[in-house]
Amino acid sequence: MTERVVLAYSGGLDTSVGIGWLKDATGKDVVALAIDVGQAGEDMEKVRQRALDCGAVESVVIDAREEFASDYIVPALKANALYQKRYPLVSALSRPLIAKHLAKTARELGADSIAHGCTGKGNDQVRFEAAVAAVAPELTSIAPVRDLALTRDKAIVYAQEHNLPIEQSKKSPYSIDQNVWGRAVETGFLEDPWNPPIEDLYTYTKSPDEAREPTEVTVTFDQGVPVKINGEALSPIQVVELMNTLAGDQGVGRIDVVEDRLVGIKSREIYESPAGLALIEAHEHLEDLTLERDVARFKRGIEAEWSNLVYDGLWFSGLKRSLDAFINHTQEHVSGEVRMTLHGGRAVVTGRRSEESLYDYSLATYDTGDTFDQSHAKGFIELWSLPSKISARRDKPEL
Repeated sequence: MTERVVLAYSGGLDTSVGIGWLKDATGKDVVALAIDVGQAGEDMEKVRQRALDCGAVESVVIDAREEFASDYIVPALKANALYQKRYPLVSALSRPLIAKHLAKTARELGADSIAHGCTGKGNDQVRFEAAVAAVAPELTSIAPVRDLALTRDKAIVYAQEHNLPIEQSKKSPYSIDQNVWGRAVETGFLEDPWNPPIEDLYTYTKSPDEAREPTEVTVTFDQGVPVKINGEALSPIQVVELMNTLAGDQGVGRIDVVEDRLVGIKSREIYESPAGLALIEAHEHLEDLTLERDVARFKRGIEAEWSNLVYDGLWFSGLKRSLDAFINHTQEHVSGEVRMTLHGGRAVVTGRRSEESLYDYSLATYDTGDTFDQSHAKGFIELWSLPSKISARRDKPEL
């Protein structure tokens, strides 16, 4: 029996040509695997059939939208995950899920390797291969574009010579990746970080400069998981889809960042993540109400490390699992409601309430009835500043 390789298949030119290219270069039969993570676009059945028409011995399509939302987006939301404090890990979150299904399909079908369409310059090559190594170390990884010199001009010629069912059109100047959590755009004129983005770049968000009435929305959380929008019970994928519409219609979620890639270079990226930015904002405000001060402060450092690990392709690492355990424990009391106003590209929290709240009105108020005993403050300050006072006698700091 001929050896097999399972290819992460998008339906586009490079991965379609990659089917025959892989067969020619390795002698392996190619199984195409397409994963639906809410990227929209073409009908997945057409994608499946195209892979067969391009020479795949089998073509598998998996609807992973619910899994993506529940098992990947929800943990990211609990972690308030923003790489470099800005990027909500749009592409990085989908890669371990795709890699898991690549490995699972390879084992089920007796393949000895997997393949992907990444170049040698990006992060995704690392994310796919590191994830596969972590869950199925016996499999090898092949990257036709990187390892087998499959350039775009060669791909076009190959498609023409083999009459592949690929409609050729003028190449977009941008590289685009998207799923239900957001959309990433790079290359073209964006490679000059001085150039401002133009409106044509965006599809998940409407212009924040358009005149429109604000949208008020209430998000209900249960132990860190969003479970309702405006009182309506929804699944995680339904929450994300609805918030994409509500926040996107108000221009919320546009991000312009110079990003430090894992491979050592800087890259200018444009992102859209309306649900991502709005839900993270709401979740952080509910944590302000329900987490103890020291837990909240410590968690911020854990959030940054969690985001770094996921960005760097280490979703299945031991450290990531340990951080998950800590983060999940912090969410035990993160239940309640957050009210937000969506308008002009901003998601502004205007109210929050929770039965698990640590906010004590009688302690916080400055009005009559205040239960805070201010007489304790003087002694507290004396003890708090005592180490600084002692060291100042020795160090004699200059003023």
